[in-house]
Formats: sequence, structure tokens, C-alpha cells
Amino acid sequence: MGNKIENINDGVYLDIDKILGKKSNENFKSGFVAIVGRPNVGKSTLMNRLIGQKIAITSNKAQTTRNRIQTVYTDEEAQIVFLDTPGINRAKNKLGQYMMNVAYNTLNEVDVVMWVVEPTTFIGAGERHIVEVLGKVKTPVILVINKTDTVEEQAIFDAINTYKEVYDFQDIVPVSALKGKNSDELIKTIKGHLPYGPQFYDEDTVTDQPERQIVAELVREQTLRLLDKEIPHGIAVVIDRMKERPDGGLIDIDATIICERDSHKGIIIGKQGAMLKKIGTKARVSMENLLDCKVNLKLWVKVKKDWRDSDTLIKNYGYRDEN
Repeated sequence: MGNKIENINDGVYLDIDKILGKKSNENFKSGFVAIVGRPNVGKSTLMNRLIGQKIAITSNKAQTTRNRIQTVYTDEEAQIVFLDTPGINRAKNKLGQYMMNVAYNTLNEVDVVMWVVEPTTFIGAGERHIVEVLGKVKTPVILVINKTDTVEEQAIFDAINTYKEVYDFQDIVPVSALKGKNSDELIKTIKGHLPYGPQFYDEDTVTDQPERQIVAELVREQTLRLLDKEIPHGIAVVIDRMKERPDGGLIDIDATIICERDSHKGIIIGKQGAMLKKIGTKARVSMENLLDCKVNLKLWVKVKKDWRDSDTLIKNYGYRDEN
């Protein structure tokens, strides 16, 4: 009869699953899917596409994703919890090691691993390192060949044949995260590997990330997009204040951009504050789209030398390895 409680006095059955808003269909599937791959192959863009909402920040620079970002896709047949992990590569500092621990630990906790690659026949050291990592887990792996909108069809077939030689995949699905091509087929393929069971989250849940963390990431996203070379890799963002005004029409947000060098601080601020203003303007637009209200954003810049090699500062800035 499912998850029901009988009221003995009047013989009425209470459908607890219905009250809680959970799917109780015995044919319903639910599970966790880790998204892995080298930096810049489009993992965050793909995840945002699949859930239909921007949660993870995107840029063309490495280390865009630093934490394991959890998002939720729900339809009438299944609930898929996506874990967008940091790009897998070899660590160069304590922050890098933290990021790799997050990625590796995730692979043993999920029902499916989705390895995202580009449509190429070149399998470099980064990809071979991932093959080595995946060889140590028993989780089914789906190869997702992204950015198919950038190449001819033959190049896609060549990439499929090349990757089939290095790993025994459960399925291979070519997609374009940017254009949304074949995303429905990818969802269908993922469902085929999930176990039967009730949903973990309510239907309207799209992420487990606190708003303050997403807002901080939106600021960092703009530093990644607007600043050159190595400076963005040494940046963290802390939300000092986030408070809605009594009338509900505006949210005041104070944020601090942390960098590692005095010279970096000058570049982030820019001539007469021009760069900091540009970062703030673009981040504010993204925040207003996320929060669906006006935002009053104020930014500051502070220097914390070599914070990426400080265990204490890494944790203070929100990078906590809970595994």
C-alpha cells in the first residue's frame, strides 16, 4: 500500500508520500550522477543546461569550479542529482589538492559517472590521468562528447572510436551543452542506469547551494571572465553582508574579493576603480536574475598572501572537504 498511515477511528488512510510531495510511483527512479572531466570541457555549462537554470559559474579558464556543486533535475519518471566536480588534473597547491579530493571522493558515492570530453582524437596526459582514476572505481561511466556544434559529423565519429579504445563505457552520447543539442537523449540515457527509488528532494529544489555561496561565485565568475592570466586563480570571494530591505524590493550585498598579491589588487581595482566597477556591474546583473529583485552591490578588495596554501584560509573562504 506504500507509505500510508491508517486513522483507526474513521478508517481514513493518509498518504504520507503525497503530503511530503515525494514521488511514490514504484517505477520512479532516483540517483546521483558525477560530472567529471578536464577543466574547460564544458561541465558546468552542461549541468546548467540539463537542469534548465544557471547554478554553476562558467568561464574559459581552469579552476572555474572549486567545490562540488549539487543540482537537481526532476520529471515524472526520475530525479537526477548532479554533482559538478572540479576539473580533474594534478594539484599544484593545497587548494588544488582540496579540489582533487572533492573530485575523487565523489566518484565512489554516485550511481553514474558522466565523463565530459571534447570532440577530438587527441587523448593527452589529462585524459589519460582521468582514465587511470576511473579505472579505480566500479561506477558505470557514460562518455559525453561535448561541443559537437564546433566540428563536422565525421570528427564526432572519430572521437567516439578513439575513446572506445581507452575505456569500456556503458554508453556514449554526443551533445552540445551550449546549443542544447541531444540533451534530452542524455537525460534518457542517464535514467537507464539509475536505481528505482523515491526522490531525495522536493520537486521545486534545483540546488543545495546556499544563496550566499552562489552570489559569491557570481562575483568570482566575472573576475575569471574579465581578468587575464593567473590572477583569477588566486581569487576568492567572501560575502560580508546580504540583507533584504524591509519592503522586499532590494537586497544589499557587501562582498570582498581576496587576492594574493598587492600588484593583483591594483589590477582588480583598475585605473580609478574602472575594473572593479565593471566586475560589480556584471555580477549585479547576474545576481538580480538569480534573486529576482534589485541588488545594491558593494565590492572591496583585500590581500591575503598565498592563501591557497593555507589550510585555515582555504576553509574560511568556503572550501571544505567534508569527505
